Amino acid sequence: MRRIMLLLPALLLVSFKPKERRPTIEIWTNYGTMRLMLYNETPLHRDNMLKLVRQGFYDSLLFHRVIKDFMIQGGDPESRHAQPGAMLGRGEIQGAGRIPAEFRSTLIHQKGALAAARDNNPEKASSNCQFYIVQGKKISTAELDAFQQRNGMTYTAEQRRLYETVGGTPHLDNNYTVFGQLIEGMDVLDAIAAVATDRNDRPLQDVRMVIREGKPIKVK
Repeated sequence: MRRIMLLLPALLLVSFKPKERRPTIEIWTNYGTMRLMLYNETPLHRDNMLKLVRQGFYDSLLFHRVIKDFMIQGGDPESRHAQPGAMLGRGEIQGAGRIPAEFRSTLIHQKGALAAARDNNPEKASSNCQFYIVQGKKISTAELDAFQQRNGMTYTAEQRRLYETVGGTPHLDNNYTVFGQLIEGMDVLDAIAAVATDRNDRPLQDVRMVIREGKPIKVK
């Protein structure tokens, strides 16, 4: 009996799973602040974002491409001093190279997903600075079945529930790397997604950003 009692505390320690710490960033805009959690499952994208944020790279850049019911995109370095109406979206950090894709079946393009933009390269490698935040729309069961066949995903019951009740852009799964999730400020995302834009999807009134690193959060 004494031996069993001595073993019990050790067994409890082995079975206890500590919470995972995940970094966060805060995107300040003239429409309010969005707080996003970065995924440890995508370390290349996580570390790149944190490095640029700490350098102040994103400060005063624009959300230069906004499409309602789809996403808002920013991070083009050429947007900092862009003239009104100038076409944007091709800017990169010179000499930095692309970031290898980090597709994870557990990370989907649900509403609020933070993902990396990219050009049309065969490796589907990501831009070294441009990102987007998904607004999307609710997806029917039939639509999700069709997207699943096209993108090679097998959605879990919870992922299906998210797409059908919250919304997202499932056609981007397995094509663009998701590396974070909006956890505060969904109303800010919706407000930016609703702004008036020109024929190139650039907001008629500039939507600038400042990004700062936030406090890490603990998740199960």
